[in-house]
Amino acid sequence: MRNLPYKYKTTVVVSALFFLLTGCKLLKTPEQLPTLKPMPEAYPVAQKEGNSADIHWRNYFSDTTLTALIDTALQNNIDVQIAFQRIEMGRAQVEQAKGLTLPFVSGGGSTGQRRFGKYTMDGIGNYDTNFSNNISEKQNIPEYLPDFNINLQSSWEIDIWGKLRTRKEAALARYLSTVEGRNFVLTNLVADIALLYYELLAFENELDLIRETITLQNNELSIIQIQKDAGRANELAVKQFEAQVLNSKSIEVEVSQRIVEIENRINFLLGRYPQPIRRNKSRFTTPLPGLVRAGVPAELLKNRPDVKQAEYELTATKANVYIAKAAFYPSLNVTAVLGLQSFRPEFLITPQSIAYNIIGGLTAPLFNKSALKAELKTARAAQVEALYNYQRSMLNGYFEVYNQLVLINNLEKLHALKTSEADVLAKSIQTASELFSTGRATYLEVILNRKNALQSRIELIDVRKRQYYSLIHLYRSLGGGWK
Repeated sequence: MRNLPYKYKTTVVVSALFFLLTGCKLLKTPEQLPTLKPMPEAYPVAQKEGNSADIHWRNYFSDTTLTALIDTALQNNIDVQIAFQRIEMGRAQVEQAKGLTLPFVSGGGSTGQRRFGKYTMDGIGNYDTNFSNNISEKQNIPEYLPDFNINLQSSWEIDIWGKLRTRKEAALARYLSTVEGRNFVLTNLVADIALLYYELLAFENELDLIRETITLQNNELSIIQIQKDAGRANELAVKQFEAQVLNSKSIEVEVSQRIVEIENRINFLLGRYPQPIRRNKSRFTTPLPGLVRAGVPAELLKNRPDVKQAEYELTATKANVYIAKAAFYPSLNVTAVLGLQSFRPEFLITPQSIAYNIIGGLTAPLFNKSALKAELKTARAAQVEALYNYQRSMLNGYFEVYNQLVLINNLEKLHALKTSEADVLAKSIQTASELFSTGRATYLEVILNRKNALQSRIELIDVRKRQYYSLIHLYRSLGGGWK
């Protein structure tokens, strides 16, 4: 380039500057992405003031037995331990991306020996050099040429386009995503333990109810057998009452099996082998928590870990698009070596043996860019996918909260109706027994009335369980439980 005319030098410099400026402009050009649907300002069936997700789970669940189980699960649960390891991997990737922006320095040493042929340029040159008056005896080149080398080597890619800094930003976003993934695991774990705990209490109360019913049915069977012996009832009535007792006992076995399965499921979430689960059956009938506050939908963006995780993933994919664009532009690399080199070991550690070199190189892709174009298309598609995933997580969060709010209101009405139904059927049992004893009701009416009363009380327990479920699901849907 030194021998080029001035106008050509100017053209080359201007072209290079134009290329660099154009590259900067293209890198800063924002991607055209689909438009996100805005969140509604409020839920149709909730108050705006306050948010239950801000309540710590210890305060949200007042049963100390349940909170002790949750404490154990948070310490021993396998999924939580896996999530912590993912966080460690994400932290290591951030450190790795940070290291890419700094020079790589490595140390090394080598030793070897060479002999050049006598009829080669190096062989003749070395032989002739030994006769020179410009070198001392110590500088004579031996025929068998040793080489001793100790050096530091460095390579550094100068981040012209900010590609390496953006890689660090992407790694940081993914690290924060793993943190939110851990929080999402905690939210679900707290909710799952609570759901299983109240399901266990429901089955315990149902088992007590069934055993109480079996006792009453056995008494009724004894009475009908006495009436048969007295000639006031027949064998068919006795068999019907026996069948009723056997049916209740089969239900007792099924409920007992379900209790064992739930206990084992809780033990699994607690990271331990089967053992009895402490519980307080009386807590199942205590009043439910007061008014649950859902706040405004926009608070899902700061409370729900899955929404925040999707947001960080979107940030990471945006950084990946920038990195894919920067791959089309030149990269500047600097390599350097500094060390000591000598063919005589006694002179290796001397100032005269200092050797170094430094090279700067500018490389840019010119032909066959199909692989880079494919990577850019992949990065853009991944960014759009992450955007849709973010939109889906917001929609899903909104509908989960909305559905639970509606369900809580309807379950309150259903519980009141079922309570009245159970009270009516409980009173009708005594009435049916009195009518049967006076001959104004058949034994089938007594059996049917007892069966309906038992079913209504079981349904009442189920409604109360669903009420607890809805409160727990709402707490999880709002993003509570991980703080």
